Amino acid sequence: MPAIVHTLEELQGIREAWRKAGESVALVPTMGSLHEGHKALVTRATEEADRCVVSIFVNPLQFSSDEGFDDYPRSLHSDEAFLADTLVDVIFAPTVEVVYPDGLDAVVTHNAGPIGETFEGASRPGHFDGVLTVVARLFECVTPDVAVFGCKDAQQLFLVQQMVRDEQMPVRIVEVDTVRDSGGLALSSRNALLDEESARQALAIPKALEAAGEADNPHHARSRAREVLEGAPGLDVDYVDVVDPSTFTRVDEGHTPQEVRLIVAVTVGGVRLIDNRLIHFGQ
Repeated sequence: MPAIVHTLEELQGIREAWRKAGESVALVPTMGSLHEGHKALVTRATEEADRCVVSIFVNPLQFSSDEGFDDYPRSLHSDEAFLADTLVDVIFAPTVEVVYPDGLDAVVTHNAGPIGETFEGASRPGHFDGVLTVVARLFECVTPDVAVFGCKDAQQLFLVQQMVRDEQMPVRIVEVDTVRDSGGLALSSRNALLDEESARQALAIPKALEAAGEADNPHHARSRAREVLEGAPGLDVDYVDVVDPSTFTRVDEGHTPQEVRLIVAVTVGGVRLIDNRLIHFGQ
C-alpha cells in the first residue's frame, strides 16, 4: 500500500532518504479519479525508476471561473485503493496551500506561449498557463528524475516537453500511449459523467480517428474525421484538425508531411472530450 503524504516536509524527508540510497524517482502527476489509463502511466513509471510518486492535486489555476473547480470529483480513498496493488511508493496529496504557499494571487505563472492559446487553449483561455505552473511546482516538490504523461492530452504533453527543454529542467519526460476501452474510446475521468446514450454517441470519436487513419494525406484525414463527427448524433464539434507533431502548429493546405497528429474536441451529453491520433503517410 502506498504511503499517503500531505505535506512538503514529509515528502522531502522521504525523497532525501531515496537520494542517499542512490534511488531514482519517477513522478506521475494526476488530478485523481484514477482509472486504467493512469495505471498504465504508473506501470511505465515503475519501469523507468526505482521509486514512484503519484501526485493527486486538483489545480485551481487551470480552471476558469465557469469550469467547476469546486465540483471536480475528489476521491482520495478510492484512488488509494486503486493503487494498492501497484508498485507506487508514495501518493502525494497536497492542499492548495502546500502547492502555492504564498497564495494564488502571488503565484508567478508559466506562460505557455502561442501554442498554449490554440485549440484547447483557445477554448479554455489560461488553461495551459495553469497546467505548466502546477507541473513546474510539482517538479520542485518531488524533484523527480522522470515524469510520465499520457498521449491523450497531446497538446499538454507537447507544452510540458517544451517547458522542460526551454527551461533546462533536470527531468526526463516519458510519454505513454492512450489507453482505450473495448469500444475504442480513450479512457478519461470525464467518461464517468457520460450517461448510457452519451457514451454510445461518444464512440463516434474513435470511429473518426480510424477514418482519418485510412486517409492518404493530412487534408483528407482532417476532412474524413470531420465528416464522421459532424454526421454523428449528439456531438457538438469544437475542432477537428491536423498538426505537425514537432511544432503543434496546424498543417495547412499545400503541405503534406509524412507524419501528423489529428486532434479533436467534442462535447457530448454536456461532457467535453478530447482525443488524437498520430498518422503516418507514404510508408
